[in-house]
Amino acid sequence: MYGPENFAHDFDVSRETLDKFRLYEEQLAKWQKKINLVAPSTLQQVWLRHFADSAQLAPFLDKSQHIADMGAGAGFPGLVLSILGFNVTLIESDSRKCAFLKNMVRQLQLDCHVKNQRIEDMQETYDVVTARALASLTNLFELCLPLADHFVFLKGENWQAELKDLQGFRFEHQTAQSLSAENAKILIFENVSRET
Repeated sequence: MYGPENFAHDFDVSRETLDKFRLYEEQLAKWQKKINLVAPSTLQQVWLRHFADSAQLAPFLDKSQHIADMGAGAGFPGLVLSILGFNVTLIESDSRKCAFLKNMVRQLQLDCHVKNQRIEDMQETYDVVTARALASLTNLFELCLPLADHFVFLKGENWQAELKDLQGFRFEHQTAQSLSAENAKILIFENVSRET
């Protein structure tokens, strides 16, 4: 079973960073009893399904970028990226999930901001937006375009159909194979704008 040692090897993390992920795992299980943060069936595979799944975005991002993670939920991928040293703002409309995220930021001593806000109400702009399991590509583009023109999304098996359905936007994109699921992809979109 994929665990901390596999994760440390795959993502070349220090012992100190690995300890932060162990604390994250512990807190996730504790809070899960009170609020539904992740699908209960995935708690047994947290190192692969959540930590590795999120960390695999790191090669497609830069530590100089200001990243907004939309619909941050339990912190995937945004909190994971923050632990890995990225500059992330976590956007989440559910106040209970925000309480969990703020607790994690405090316990892990991260320089990471948590905003309890709907994406539609955001005023700030960012260098790049990330999201996982949040909405269709069309909806993500509508929501995220006011905030950035560079997106990095984790998408499941319907990614091709969603990409085909994407109308009314101009962009450059590339796809990369997900390390954590055979039928999933990392989609990187740059220079996104509306078609005029």
